[in-house]
Amino acid sequence: MAVVHYFYDPLCGWCYAAKPLVDALGEMPGLAITLHGGGLWAEPTHLPPAKREMIRGADARIAAMTGQTFGPAYLDGLLPDETTVFYSRPTIAAVLAAQSLDAGKALTMLSAIQRAHYVNGKRVVEEPVLIALATGIGLPEAAFTDALRAVPVDAHIDETRGIMAQLGLGGFPSLILEHEGQLYALPHQQFYGKPDLFRQAIEKQFAFV
Repeated sequence: MAVVHYFYDPLCGWCYAAKPLVDALGEMPGLAITLHGGGLWAEPTHLPPAKREMIRGADARIAAMTGQTFGPAYLDGLLPDETTVFYSRPTIAAVLAAQSLDAGKALTMLSAIQRAHYVNGKRVVEEPVLIALATGIGLPEAAFTDALRAVPVDAHIDETRGIMAQLGLGGFPSLILEHEGQLYALPHQQFYGKPDLFRQAIEKQFAFV
C-alpha cells in the first residue's frame, strides 16, 4: 500500500484549505494517510492586531479559492478577540489521542477541530472543548481524556520537525507520497478548490490506484 505523509497543523489556515484534497486522498483505494503534526504555534500565543488582520486576509483568500467556510463565530468572535490563544500542542495531542483509540478517527478528529475553530469559533486549545469534540465523533470520554493527557505529543512534534528538515519541507501543509520505496512531493497548491482534479492527477501519475 502506498502512503501519503501529511505534515499539518490543526491551526494552520492553509491546512484547512487543503482539507478537501486530503479527504480526496482518504477516499482513494490502496492509499493510506499518515499524519505528522508539526506545531505551528509552539507556545501559547496571543496575537497582536496586525497579525490577526493578516490571518483574516489569508482566510478570505482561502475561502475564495476553496469554498471552505469561515463562520461568523470565528471571523467576528474568536479571531478578533485579543484573549484568544493559539497553541498547537493540545490540538495535535487530541489527534494523537483519537488515533491511539481508533486509527480511523485521526483525520476525523482533525476535521472536527478545524470545523470547531474556523466555523464555530470554539477555543480548541482548551481540554473540555477537545473532549467534547472527541465524544462527538464517537470516542469514549474517559478513555480519550486519559489518552489526551498521556500521548507523547512533544516527541511527536520533534520527530515531525526532524523529518521535515530532512526532506527540506518549508511549512504546512506538505504532502509526501511514499510508493515502492520512493518519496514524491505531491504539489497541491494549484488544486485548491479542485479535489477531483487533484485525485485525477495522482491516479494518472501513479499506478497503485
